[in-house]
Amino acid sequence: MSLPPPFDAPLILQPLSLDWLQRSGVEGAVLRLDLVDPELSGNKWFKLVEHLQAARRADASGLISLGGAHSNHLHAVAAAGRRFGLATVGLLRGHEQETPTVSDLRAWGMQLHWLGYGGYRERNQPTFWEPWQARYPGFYQIPEGGGGVLGALGCAALVPRLQASLGSVGWSDYDVIWLATGTGTTLAGLVIGEAGRHRVFGALAGPPSHAVSAGVARLLAQAGVADGGYELLDASRGGFGRFDKELAQFILATERAAGVPLDPIYTAKTMMALRLYVERGYVPAGTRLVFVHTGGLQGRRAAQGQLQKLIDG
Repeated sequence: MSLPPPFDAPLILQPLSLDWLQRSGVEGAVLRLDLVDPELSGNKWFKLVEHLQAARRADASGLISLGGAHSNHLHAVAAAGRRFGLATVGLLRGHEQETPTVSDLRAWGMQLHWLGYGGYRERNQPTFWEPWQARYPGFYQIPEGGGGVLGALGCAALVPRLQASLGSVGWSDYDVIWLATGTGTTLAGLVIGEAGRHRVFGALAGPPSHAVSAGVARLLAQAGVADGGYELLDASRGGFGRFDKELAQFILATERAAGVPLDPIYTAKTMMALRLYVERGYVPAGTRLVFVHTGGLQGRRAAQGQLQKLIDG
């Protein structure tokens, strides 16, 4: 699948002007993947593109995948299906509820099935997909979150496009990349694309687990790349999706200072972890650091009220 506009446009890299970076002598820039497309924003298109190519090669009649009621991934799958003329099915965690994300999924024609929590936990069982294959024959199965080696290879293409954008901030090179990390697919893709040239730091949105590190190692092995060149750091602040007043205030202050919107699940917690890392002297002065904005802003709609209450309280 050739990249349709706007996905073939140059990526936007802009200076990251924050006091705590400047005081430490660290130069920062943010790769604005959130601006790639209003519906397929962030890293989601890059995780999907190789899966969409595989679906086209298989002459698939539709796409089927999994996620939650606020899933950025399902949001992107539904948008991609509508845009490229493929039916879509979403298998959702929990019980039926209405969220801004779910409203979009319905509006874009995605068929939704709520699995409950126990049913969703069965997704890794070897027989999980059998009834869904029978119900939706010819549909291409996209792993949860757009994962798998195809998802990682799609993200590997970000590296040369990042390098092509360096002139917009007056850089000829950079030293490290920071990004939010969920399953580790995008992290693995960047490590594949970097081929050992620059170190990649993944700030975990959930508590550290063997599953994430093992998953990254597995993806790198499948791509024929050595397991190295990256670090995983805990940015979860007590758990996936948990908010507190300090986080809400940090989002507000950072957006005012840098003009970059953040989501509370991934990018804001990653930026907080980066600030601590910089202020504790772990990033040497003179470092040129790229912060990859992985998107996820559509999911913030459901959290905005809670964030405002934390700020006001």
